[in-house]
Amino acid sequence: MENKLSYTEALTKLEEIVEQIEDDSIMLDTLTEKVAQANELIKVCEASLRTIEGDVRDVLK
Repeated sequence: MENKLSYTEALTKLEEIVEQIEDDSIMLDTLTEKVAQANELIKVCEASLRTIEGDVRDVLK
């Protein structure tokens, strides 16, 4: 996975992958790769959200 994607970039790429998977024209060989990419993007989004949540808590203290 690319280094340091922003939350928005990762979410956009994740949405593109979901569209491809839902399209039903995706090759089975590619499906495994796309699911693995989606999993990595989800991790990026989760990490970003945890960071943002911590920042917001710090500001609110």
